[in-house]
Amino acid sequence: MDAFLTYLKAASDERYAFLAEWYDSRAALMRKYQLLFYPNDRSVEMYDIKNRRLFLKRSLIDGLELHHLFIGAIINIHSRQLTITDYADQRTSNLLRNKNEKTLAMIKPDAVSQMGGIIDMIHQEGFHICEAKMVRLSSELAAKFYAEHQGKPFFSYLMEFVTSGPVVAMELKGANAIDKWRTLLGPTDSATARNEAPLSIRAKFGTDNTKNAAHGSDSSKSAEREIDFFFGGRTFIGKNTATFSDCTLCVIKPHAIIEGLTGKIISAITSKGFEISALQMYHLERANSEEFLEVYKGVVDEYKSMVEELCCGSCLAMEIRSQGDVPIAFRDFVGPPDPEIAGHLRPGTLRAMFGNDKIKNSVHCTDLPEDGLLEVQYFFKVLDH
Repeated sequence: MDAFLTYLKAASDERYAFLAEWYDSRAALMRKYQLLFYPNDRSVEMYDIKNRRLFLKRSLIDGLELHHLFIGAIINIHSRQLTITDYADQRTSNLLRNKNEKTLAMIKPDAVSQMGGIIDMIHQEGFHICEAKMVRLSSELAAKFYAEHQGKPFFSYLMEFVTSGPVVAMELKGANAIDKWRTLLGPTDSATARNEAPLSIRAKFGTDNTKNAAHGSDSSKSAEREIDFFFGGRTFIGKNTATFSDCTLCVIKPHAIIEGLTGKIISAITSKGFEISALQMYHLERANSEEFLEVYKGVVDEYKSMVEELCCGSCLAMEIRSQGDVPIAFRDFVGPPDPEIAGHLRPGTLRAMFGNDKIKNSVHCTDLPEDGLLEVQYFFKVLDH
């Protein structure tokens, strides 16, 4: 019995150790911590590395899961936005490094119109999307990305195709992510994929050997290079695809991304004839969330909770376009703020289909027609720079 109690105590105290940083804007300092996560009760303990003292005694963090913790992850601990920079001990590294493998996924121009279905397949396979953005590759950037294919017979056709429209680049994380993503993609030739892997992405959305819906890194070295190409901030010099004309804003909220609803929401939007002309994942700091939602301050009781939801995890901003008065048309499709009311009065709206409550109501949309362009500019001009 004593041995069993000892085992239970050890299991309840299982922990994972990480290094984390938080930028203290008041002091203009980067604070560094050791963060301990106890999965049994989802509690966290933090130590101030510089001052060598306890910073946060063990406390419960609602909604935090082990799969949220990986190198590069941004998490919120009591309103502080922390970035995980490394594993703090060899045990944590050994246990999690393979589970947190990263790869690049790129939806090619022929399948961007089907990105909702592709992203939904990504979620169904258990991947976590760490970063995402829609861009248009110049000939120079495309040649740099596909440098290993230069000189091959199909290179000029590949360059013409991949620069013919926007692409959507994503950083995916998961156990054995590189091999798992390539398996989900299927064989390079879409015709072969339809015969050998009929449930794969290329079988469902591809056309031929080049127009085959999506790209995946073929090795850990390629994954590192390709992720850095799009998201490293040093190599990629392309611009987002926002048009800033006849548009409105939609933001998929963190809770909906965590619940794996991103692809379903995108599919619902495009099925109603709306065009998604720009897309990018953001990790908002609290100050940005407060600034963006300031119009609601003092107007709605839920303002503070709205701010906390928008910066509690990754959100996905999209420029939405269509014919006519798009801010009004899209707001009507989004539905009333309260999903319960939306379910009764407007059951076909986004919030009726995907929302939980007035705060976790799946998406933010521009409420006032005159604010459509301003909100798009806030994300795709102000925050993007």
